[in-house]
Amino acid sequence: MSKAIQDAYIVAAVRTPVGKKGGMFRHVRPDDMLAHVLKAVVAQVPELDLNEIGDVIVGCAMPEAEQGMNVARIGLLLAGFPNSVPGITINRFCSSGVQAVADAAARIRLGEADVMIAAGTESMSVMPQIMGNKVSLNPAVFEKEENYAIAFGMGLTAEKVAQKWGISRDDQDEFALASHQKALAAIDQGLFRDEIAPYPVKTHLPGAQGVARVVEQVADTDEGPRRDTSRESLARLRPVFAARGTVTAGNSSQMSDGAGAVLLMSEAAVKRYNVTPIARVAAYAVAGVPPEIMGIGPVAAIPKALERAGIRQDDLDWIELNEAFAAQSLAVIRELGLDPAKVNPLGGAIALGHPLGATGAIRTATVMSAMKRDPKVKYGMVTMCIGTGMGAAGIFERV
Repeated sequence: MSKAIQDAYIVAAVRTPVGKKGGMFRHVRPDDMLAHVLKAVVAQVPELDLNEIGDVIVGCAMPEAEQGMNVARIGLLLAGFPNSVPGITINRFCSSGVQAVADAAARIRLGEADVMIAAGTESMSVMPQIMGNKVSLNPAVFEKEENYAIAFGMGLTAEKVAQKWGISRDDQDEFALASHQKALAAIDQGLFRDEIAPYPVKTHLPGAQGVARVVEQVADTDEGPRRDTSRESLARLRPVFAARGTVTAGNSSQMSDGAGAVLLMSEAAVKRYNVTPIARVAAYAVAGVPPEIMGIGPVAAIPKALERAGIRQDDLDWIELNEAFAAQSLAVIRELGLDPAKVNPLGGAIALGHPLGATGAIRTATVMSAMKRDPKVKYGMVTMCIGTGMGAAGIFERV
């Protein structure tokens, strides 16, 4: 006998601070970052019986090397979870973290679990290149011209979006500057403090008599935002993907390290543990677009998610639009007519960084923090473009 569809609620969400590639987390393993946020998120519900966790679903865009071998299961065991708790690693590139939230919510909605954890982890410091340890594209990709775009670098797709939507270099740099300014203001006001689980970074240094000396520093602040960013400094940067292009390192997302985790429950579990949920998972959607303009993906995904949530675009109060590139972010904002004041109020990936498969879980934590802080935020959304031509959007309703 089938069970009735039930709601899935987010009761806790945490993240690490985001580090720059080669920065503060350069010697921290991605499975250790994952274990850290898993422990931190369940600590917010001390009464939780960990044996009741139906699954731990973890997004990772490059699930190999130090973040391979089903990093979800390894991370939860490193976190000290019981052997009874299973784990699965999923990959939808940049949307992997929010896909994990959607998949966890779906399991609850179908009555297959009462408690789930969704997470994401990614260390771009440990990966030798953005495409992973071994690039091996199918040769058939190059047999038909319409398939060439599968092999395009992300920067080249951003250039094509800039051309097609008429996004100028000045507009891109202005958008990038605003991202840094908003992120720095949020850091100065302590607005990320509630969502960040500080990470103790241990560094081994030479010591007396040949004995290694261990120095521990607590990482509690996002490393990417730069106080010296200016219109002038951004304007001096050269295009990096096309000789006469407009996309630069300064108006593109940063390569980063980080992890995030989200604890979800059914209504029955919420009552059983006497917790107050933050939000209901209202809807999720993915959609495909031409690979050569993959950055426009949210334009196809957002209307589908809004329809499934039964709300209008104007009902959205907070929009986390992943800033893969300023060009594609501006194209999405203009094509859909999104309210710029609602988009990335605390800055985006150009300033805060983009640890690929972890970003969706990290930005979900940001939306949850905003909902707890401001009762006027009823509907929040996490959305992003996805490599090979897709978009994703998850909508959350404050309760």
